[in-house]
Amino acid sequence: MRTQQNNIFSGIDFTLILLYLFLVIFGWMTIYAASYSEEHFQLFDFSTKYGKQMMWIVLSFILIIFILFIDAKFYEKFSSLIYLISLLTLVGLFVFGKKINGATSWYDLGITSLQPSEFAKFATVLALSKLLSDRQYDLSNIKNQIKAFVIIFLPAIFITLQPDPGSALVYAALFFVLYREGLPVYYIVIGASSIVLFILTLAFGFNLILLSTYVLISLFILYILFYRKISLKFYILKIVSLYTIIGLFIFSVDYVYNHLFEQRHRDRFNILLGKNTDIKGVGYNTNQSVLAIKSGGFSGKGYLQGDRTQGNFVPEHETDYIFSTIGEEWGFLGTSLLVIVFTLFVLRIIQLAERQKTTFSRAYGYGIAALFFFHYLINIGMVIGLFPTIGIPLPFFSYGGSGLWGFTILLFIFIKLDASKSYEL
Repeated sequence: MRTQQNNIFSGIDFTLILLYLFLVIFGWMTIYAASYSEEHFQLFDFSTKYGKQMMWIVLSFILIIFILFIDAKFYEKFSSLIYLISLLTLVGLFVFGKKINGATSWYDLGITSLQPSEFAKFATVLALSKLLSDRQYDLSNIKNQIKAFVIIFLPAIFITLQPDPGSALVYAALFFVLYREGLPVYYIVIGASSIVLFILTLAFGFNLILLSTYVLISLFILYILFYRKISLKFYILKIVSLYTIIGLFIFSVDYVYNHLFEQRHRDRFNILLGKNTDIKGVGYNTNQSVLAIKSGGFSGKGYLQGDRTQGNFVPEHETDYIFSTIGEEWGFLGTSLLVIVFTLFVLRIIQLAERQKTTFSRAYGYGIAALFFFHYLINIGMVIGLFPTIGIPLPFFSYGGSGLWGFTILLFIFIKLDASKSYEL
């Protein structure tokens, strides 16, 4: 039987709230440092990026109250409608969108711009969670798997066509939700193996990787046949098919890389793989960010004392490369603290997700945990040169109202669902 909550803050997890506040405040401080100048130093100067970010943070608190005020049942009941609206906003960009940095990803609203891909994330997680919460839904069924894949890939396709492949890539993280809810593990294995084979083929060439892969597969098959005493005749067709599919995949890498990838993407992969050392061209951003982080040393140069940050040596240091500002000014201690807090933040979401009483709430919790983890892993890896530059923001740190609001909505819908876990949904 449902009881009434005393107020909108009843039952909310304050540990998660405190972690959120820490990240938002630290994020704003970093944006202030990244855009600080002696000509503009007032905290509430709304002509500056840190001033605008402060305004978006204040508005985020109003947004939080609104999210917590809405009954938790609303998010499940209207998840499909929210998802449909988000798809329409993505499609509308091709007619009404504004092109910025080569991608038509924004609506120009006059006083500000809105990036609908940031809001499509929570809408997609809601729709996926609704699908998974159906009592008749079984992820071992191929038809049900296809339904889930369609929900994930539709917004990703529209975002890729903008083109903004970096923002589209984050939707791959939602496969971990499907795995938690019963998707066969071989999908994860196939996906991870494909990525590894693709990168290895680019790095070492078709012949070496094909031969090495075939040798490893053959050894594995021999082990299965001889040590587990399995008859070859029952699996000959599957084995031949496996060799054929892998061979075709490796053979297609060169074509995909040279004909489907844009030149800027090829340049970034070439730098990552060591084929290109253009530190003054395509590799400039990553090289400068690594130098800035290294210059911070163990304890950093001090807040507002980063000469590389203040000298604008690192482009996009308020957005995609903001982690370099943390590294320069706070050093190893500051970056380690950030990684630890982000990790605790994600682990806390997973912990809360596991104690949910409904599949919808649990799946939603795992969905946002996967998205947050993917964002901070890829962004930090990109800034320190482990991954190619693909334009994924650091949650609560990268400058921008759409990103801040999108991540805030993602989180606080779950906080509302968790606060209502003891009530009938």
